Amino acid sequence: MAGRGGEMLVLFAGLTVFRFAGASKGAGIQRFTSFKFSVEPVDTLAVRGLPVVLNCSAVSDALVRVEWKKDGTFLNLAADDRRRQLPDGSLFISTVVHSKHNRPDEGVYQCVATIHDLGTISSRTARLMVAGLPRFLSQPEGVSVRVGGTEMLNCEVTEELAPFTRWEKNGGAVDVDGRVTRLPGGALVISNASQSDAGLYRCIIDGVGAAKSSEEAEFQVSSDSGVEEKLEILQGPVAVAKVVGENVLLPCVMKGHPVPVIHWTFNGRPVDEGSERLTVIGGGSLQIVNLTEEDAGMYSCQADGDNTTNEIQAELTVLVPPRFLTRPSNTYAQESMDIIFECDVTGLPPPTIRWMKDGDTVIPSDYFRIVEQHNLQVLGLVKSDEGFYQCLTENDAGNIQASAQLIILDIDVALPSALPSPTDAAADHVGFGLVDGRVPSAPRDVVASLVSTRFIKLTWRLPVEAHGENITYSVFYSLNATNRERVENTSAPGEMQVTIQNLVPDTKYTFRVVASNANGPGESSAPLTVATQPEVQLPGPAPNVQVTSVSSTSVTLSWDRPLTGNGEIHTYKLFYSETGQDSEQDTNVTQALSYTTVGLKTFTEYSFRVVAYNKHGPGVSTQDVTVRTLSDAPSASPQNVTLEVLNSTSIMVRWQPPPSGSLNGELMGYKLRYRKGLRRADSVEVTTTQLSHIIGGLERGKVYTFRVSAATVNGSGPATEWMAAETFENDLDESQVPGMPSSLQVRPLVNRMVVRWTPPENREILVRGYKMGYGLGSPHAHTVTLDYKQRFYSIDNLDAASHYVITLKAFNNMGEGMPIYNSATTRPLSDPVDPDIDFYELFNNPYTPAPDPTPMLPPVGVQASVLSHDTVKVSWADNSLAKNQKITDSRYYTIRWKTNIPANTKYKMANTTSLFHTVTGLKANTLYEFSVMVTKSRRSSTWSMTAHTTTLETVPSSAPKDVTVISKEGNPRIININWQPPTEANGKITGYIIYYSTDVNAEVHDWVVEPVVGNRLTHQIQALTLDTDYYFKIQARNSKGMGPTSEALLFRTPKAEPSDKMSSDQGLQVKPGHPVLPAHGIGSNIDKPGITGSHENHILVIVVIVSVGVLSIIAVVVGAVLCTRRSHSHQKKKRAACKSISSSSSSHKYKSSSKDLKPPDLWIHHERLELKPMDKSPEPNPVMTDTPIPRTAQDTPAEPTHKRRGHDVEESVNTLAGCKTARPKIMMPFDSVPPQPVISARPIFSLDHHHIPCGYLHHQISLRAPATSECLRNQASVPEPPLAPGQPASAAEFQKTEALIKEEDPPSVNPPTGHIRPTHSLKSFAIPTLTISSHNPPTYDTALPSIPLLSQSVAGVKTASIGTLNRARAPVAVTVPSAPDQSETSKMLLQADMTYDTDELSEEMAHLEGLMKDLNTITTS
Repeated sequence: MAGRGGEMLVLFAGLTVFRFAGASKGAGIQRFTSFKFSVEPVDTLAVRGLPVVLNCSAVSDALVRVEWKKDGTFLNLAADDRRRQLPDGSLFISTVVHSKHNRPDEGVYQCVATIHDLGTISSRTARLMVAGLPRFLSQPEGVSVRVGGTEMLNCEVTEELAPFTRWEKNGGAVDVDGRVTRLPGGALVISNASQSDAGLYRCIIDGVGAAKSSEEAEFQVSSDSGVEEKLEILQGPVAVAKVVGENVLLPCVMKGHPVPVIHWTFNGRPVDEGSERLTVIGGGSLQIVNLTEEDAGMYSCQADGDNTTNEIQAELTVLVPPRFLTRPSNTYAQESMDIIFECDVTGLPPPTIRWMKDGDTVIPSDYFRIVEQHNLQVLGLVKSDEGFYQCLTENDAGNIQASAQLIILDIDVALPSALPSPTDAAADHVGFGLVDGRVPSAPRDVVASLVSTRFIKLTWRLPVEAHGENITYSVFYSLNATNRERVENTSAPGEMQVTIQNLVPDTKYTFRVVASNANGPGESSAPLTVATQPEVQLPGPAPNVQVTSVSSTSVTLSWDRPLTGNGEIHTYKLFYSETGQDSEQDTNVTQALSYTTVGLKTFTEYSFRVVAYNKHGPGVSTQDVTVRTLSDAPSASPQNVTLEVLNSTSIMVRWQPPPSGSLNGELMGYKLRYRKGLRRADSVEVTTTQLSHIIGGLERGKVYTFRVSAATVNGSGPATEWMAAETFENDLDESQVPGMPSSLQVRPLVNRMVVRWTPPENREILVRGYKMGYGLGSPHAHTVTLDYKQRFYSIDNLDAASHYVITLKAFNNMGEGMPIYNSATTRPLSDPVDPDIDFYELFNNPYTPAPDPTPMLPPVGVQASVLSHDTVKVSWADNSLAKNQKITDSRYYTIRWKTNIPANTKYKMANTTSLFHTVTGLKANTLYEFSVMVTKSRRSSTWSMTAHTTTLETVPSSAPKDVTVISKEGNPRIININWQPPTEANGKITGYIIYYSTDVNAEVHDWVVEPVVGNRLTHQIQALTLDTDYYFKIQARNSKGMGPTSEALLFRTPKAEPSDKMSSDQGLQVKPGHPVLPAHGIGSNIDKPGITGSHENHILVIVVIVSVGVLSIIAVVVGAVLCTRRSHSHQKKKRAACKSISSSSSSHKYKSSSKDLKPPDLWIHHERLELKPMDKSPEPNPVMTDTPIPRTAQDTPAEPTHKRRGHDVEESVNTLAGCKTARPKIMMPFDSVPPQPVISARPIFSLDHHHIPCGYLHHQISLRAPATSECLRNQASVPEPPLAPGQPASAAEFQKTEALIKEEDPPSVNPPTGHIRPTHSLKSFAIPTLTISSHNPPTYDTALPSIPLLSQSVAGVKTASIGTLNRARAPVAVTVPSAPDQSETSKMLLQADMTYDTDELSEEMAHLEGLMKDLNTITTS
């Protein structure tokens, strides 16, 4: 008891000590210090000679010292008599000094606050500007204005003086209101002038010292004389940038008589001038208060005079100051850890971010990195990294800052989520560790098992004293001879390996490993210094890459020689592509350090990069640099110009932009020119940015011609052809709704109806369009709106043999008129259209209220010219026009087009008033048909003859689809990737590019590329790494270039290979307990858990292998014993046959040549085995596979046949070992004369046994003449010269080969083999039905008996029996021998004068059947 009491006392004392020790550690954790700025300086405008104050104040619990920086340099205020620091930290300048050559006070100021031994923070920056000397850049001048007009008095001053200007009239101040406005530049605008505005005006600069006045200018107001005054622009809007929340005034001052009407548009839409924030003042200027981000855009001021229209555009940019989305937070950390300070901001333009530590700018290095473009990562913390970190962000609208404190704790202090407190739970936790408070000893045998250029793999053994379970490990590493360590932890408890990534090539690193248990970290291992391998000396990136746009189609790129790289630079490769396009073009540049790329697109942005090449290959690519080619005048005119006569005095002109790619710059507007009459006359020009314009004030019943051109900053492009339109003699009435259409006819077909109508009888009422309704039994199911020019419509997708009701009514701005109704029944499917029907009579029946006039002649000579992949120009001639083909009336043309794919495609239509039309928005590489119809008033022609054309190809606009990846069965290092062509190929696919990588975020040029021809939709990729994530993308190409890539498809290779394929696939043997590192290195499964297994697994594998071997030996012995059961007489017959064969073959093989000896192929009959002559394939050496991809370097070269035959036979045996069906006896008689084989005997190098049914032979089928062991020994003694691979051999040579295989001697020559294709599976290998022909007595060779079944008379037939008894458990490969010549066979049969009668044959067959049953029994057991 005393001893037990003593132990309890010691335990209690230990608990007390540990509890108080833990409490003291927890209480010693340093807390974060509150340290920030309460007031920061702001941008200030100072006046020369006056004082100014820049406010700044910092607050903290500790003593704070404040200093000031100007333009990045600390100010020495002690020696400055004009500048001093106030008690709160603000900077006071008593007298601002500013002159033309001396501006000491202007600049950027920053307040810096410091706490001794803790850290420093910096405020945001503030700019101090000083107003210059008051002076006028221009003086106001006297002006005269009519009553009600608008005029402007100029007063031009510098930008900083503009806020200090004011105006006086006759010595008194001018009141500024909505009629009298002062512009931002200082000018005074007086609108709606009256006599009270007359007087003497002067501009005064006040508030920057002594006031300064301009010269006086007289403002005169005259009465209205009625004389027209041309529209004049006094002041238009200009591009301006303002900060959100400020006010802006966009001036638009126009002068003219009559007074012009000014309208504002915003991004093409009219401005709501009644809004509270948007107001038009001063006769036309737009004032916007309290700006928001939505106010940014393009503003247009349009002034409409009596005959002219002027329009001026200006862009308003709204700046948004930076604002923090995520601020950096205070952080606890320990040495060797990696931390990240987050800082995410928003603003417009996007703010830039820079980091500071204790007032000094952080320069990115190996240990201080900027990640995700805004976060700061610190690697391998050391004690000196403690302090305050600041994120400073700025843009054109301002700058802000935020700070966070980093405190580094000792290694034995836990990182607190909250400050620790000595609670009971903590005491219990400490007491639990007291039972065995020991920490692990140092890990043993720390070695670098794999060293590469950029990573090192470390392995180690358990510590001698682990003192617990779930041991974790931390690897500390640093650059050699530096004290900044980084740490990498193992991924799971008990794991004793780790891979350190992202190292520098050819650099020494020091590693040490520390084990940790529940009590904390243990002892450190001894330092291990390892150097990464040197990297192949490829060129580095070319520095100082500069790109300059030389012209609208050329760019000059220059660079310097790479600073790194071993060896001479052989060439440079310049890669460039359009921004946003994936396909790159490249150009080789030899030795030169600059290159001019020509043939580029005008006003297009390109990205360029340069790669240097030396003898080792391509180096590191430079970063992409972008440039835009210079703009140019448009190279094409606007498209599809149409004229619409609105009334007797106005015409609407509409058009579409020039074709894509022909604008050649930023569109500034369109120039519309028009003139009266068809001949040359003075034209009027109107500028607009819209796609339509109404020309008013025209004369009644006159012809006007129009043309349109597009303009950029470089000038105007080509104009369209002159187009004519005639105004109405009288205006149509729109004070009432239109009347009922005068007629409505319906032509029913099977699945559609063609509807035709005529306008209302009263043509004096304006019709703006028609509304048609139709449906089954009711006309209100479907409604379509039609153009007022349209006179027919095709209703498609109707049901056959169904009754439809149709209604049509005209409408204008006053409303809809009375409808007209009609109904019809679609034709049944079995009732085709009668070709004798006169559709003209159908549409012009006597009941029509207003019959159509005689139709016009249709257009002729319709031509369709392809302009691009989506644009076709359709042109035609009109025989009803004069010879000069000038259009002088109000006729218009309707173009319709469609494609026949799919078959039910609907027509699309467009109207035009010219003799050509550009159809856009077509599909690439598609056949279209076009036809044209002309309409004049109520007269329309029939459709013209169709013109057909096919659009050009373009790059595929969609990626290949249905991409799948599957692993090849039996070989997980090989995958098959399958896909389908892209939906929008836009041309014939000429090939595919397969990209695959282990990093989905890698650059495109870093992915592995495999090309495939266009007619293939599957590809095999070999030599992949096991248990690795691969990403696959496919890209299609046609003659125009590359399409988009498919989405990255993730596929993970299996973790391990099958045990029977591991060594053969890898080309090396793996013994249990001795893993061999494969050549793949990274990604190999060697040394991974679950692959090599433990020591117990190795013993189990050895036991299984030995057991299988013993069973195989027993099976061979039993087979040999069964073979000896043959009769003694039968053995004699075989010896005789062997001698005859040996003598004949030995003489024959020297007489025959490779051309004479061709092995016969076999045709195995279903009911009886016989040979049938067939036509021989004419191809002597056919290609077995047709793949467009060359084999990779990993592919194993084909072995010579004399080295591979033994392996092939053994593999065939193993392949068929799993077949459990019975092996029937097969008798295969040969013709004495070689027949024409079905398939030429040839080697088959690649047949996947996983795709061959059980019962088929794997790789090769050998047909051997049966022979006894004595026969084989006799044959083996005959010397023979070697044959070339693939050369046919005689029967004796094949017997010798068989003998060598059976005796497992080194193989000689691999004979040709035949690929036998049975007519029916398995049936061709069934037991044959033996029949004896009475017309042809059977004669036999000395081999096993068979029956000649061929019709021709032969002296004898040789037979071959498949299977040998001294091989292992399965039929071996069958060799196809060549049949000897007739003479040689006859001589051989004469020497062996032996025959079999019917009884002997039956006995022999029964004996063989018994042997096969025994063999099957052994196999199945």
